[in-house]
Amino acid sequence: MESVKHRTVTANGIRQHYIDAGQGPAVVLLHGFPFTNYTWRNQIPELSKKYRVIAPDLRGYPRSPQAPSRRQEA
Repeated sequence: MESVKHRTVTANGIRQHYIDAGQGPAVVLLHGFPFTNYTWRNQIPELSKKYRVIAPDLRGYPRSPQAPSRRQEA
């Protein structure tokens, strides 16, 4: 997967890691619990031949930090 790029974007103070590959209309691949974007390793090379593939690590998974606790003390 030579054309696969690992990128990080920060929006609203939240850092998010994602994989970016290919060109064309965007296809977003979201992993489920308890997996990571590595789940899509076999699909990304094929899809990136025709599409721009974006596969984020959702918050709290390996390269995207967990959300801060919002627990309120009574």
